[in-house]
Amino acid sequence: MNLEPLQTFRQEIHQLLTKAKDATFELMDAVMTTRHASSLAEFSLSPMFRRRYPSTYEALEDSRPQRNQSMKLLISKIPIQKYITLAIDHTPWPRPEARTLKDRTYEHQGKTKNGIVIGHGYSTIAWLPEDESSWALPLRHERITSWESPIGKAAWQLKQVLKHCTQKVLVLLDREYGNAKWVLAIAELPVECVMRIRTNACLYGTPPIYSGQGRPPKHGKKFKLTDPLSWTEPKSLLELSDSICGQVRVRMWTGLHFYGAAGNSLNLILVERLEPTASGRMMPPLWLVWMGECTMPLEEIWNQYLRRFGIEHWYRFAKQRLHWTMPSLKTPEQGERWSDLMPLMTWQLWLAKDLVTQYRLPWQSATVKLSPGRVAQSMLALLIDIGTPAKPPKSRGKSNGRANGFKCTPRTRYPVARKTYSRPKKPKEDKTALVS
Repeated sequence: MNLEPLQTFRQEIHQLLTKAKDATFELMDAVMTTRHASSLAEFSLSPMFRRRYPSTYEALEDSRPQRNQSMKLLISKIPIQKYITLAIDHTPWPRPEARTLKDRTYEHQGKTKNGIVIGHGYSTIAWLPEDESSWALPLRHERITSWESPIGKAAWQLKQVLKHCTQKVLVLLDREYGNAKWVLAIAELPVECVMRIRTNACLYGTPPIYSGQGRPPKHGKKFKLTDPLSWTEPKSLLELSDSICGQVRVRMWTGLHFYGAAGNSLNLILVERLEPTASGRMMPPLWLVWMGECTMPLEEIWNQYLRRFGIEHWYRFAKQRLHWTMPSLKTPEQGERWSDLMPLMTWQLWLAKDLVTQYRLPWQSATVKLSPGRVAQSMLALLIDIGTPAKPPKSRGKSNGRANGFKCTPRTRYPVARKTYSRPKKPKEDKTALVS
């Protein structure tokens, strides 16, 4: 059992935490080894946290994780592959009752009554290491401010990652990014993208030859996804048998573009499941768009897109097991510092997945592929064996506390920030004045 890669990685991230690095590092160990917690102070009860409970809050107040240096370190751990497969998505951190929390916005959340929740939004770009797995290893996990959009933030994150990647990059995205805004945002980047688009979207073909009169046409024939009569003959057609989906038909059209991005050619892919499910229901078609040099075989593209759901599994794991959205922090900066620790903890679990097989419970089988939750369940015994680079705490005495007669000033209340601009309504015309 080779412990050196994990020990080296822990030493490196310990140095990147800079201020309050010992308390912050022990807080990460406590989070990874604590399955249930209802407050941030409860992590001080873990045997991995040798300080008292105020240090859990002071760690998030004083720490300054070096986000760019951490990203470089994580990218250096990616092995040489044909494609570095990345997934990008965003998720809300609901804080509907936190009226003193600055820069809250309206975020989309499908499980709520109206699909909207008040809080902070976070954008994540993650590496997907395996084909069929629930693992997703974040490279950047950052808050979307009220003056940023999810597409703009995702494009900026991708640019930062590409600065340090020398291999080919394939990016997988959900349908929120399958539009002209995303295409224009990454048009100059050396990257290939597979995006899902809405089933009622419209694309346009190559414009006809300029006749010499009027403005040159930008768009060709309209391609409506809901109207098969507007479809042209596909360039490629493939039918194959999948072990899970059964008989599948895949078609691809080339030379199409979005209305707002006429200069960027795309490949449209339609994936249809020809056999019903076990309940007798037919699955809806899957529309994908490939952007970039189409160097991947058609039968692999739709299987590659299915790997995108790894980031959905990571969001659930971060919220439920790493307790990401559990603490009620009072400032956005504290939330960002707490969120910066999520990628570092996930990568530690990834590097430990081959080391925890001997620490399984008696009724657990020694499976080859372990989920992040299964690895976190066995991390306590492993961390005790390898030790910690954090230094033990030093006694500093007791604080004098607040002076007699001190009164806390009420905290400022902030309104919810709105990202959209509503035009003022035009005043109604006085019809009686016009008649007279």
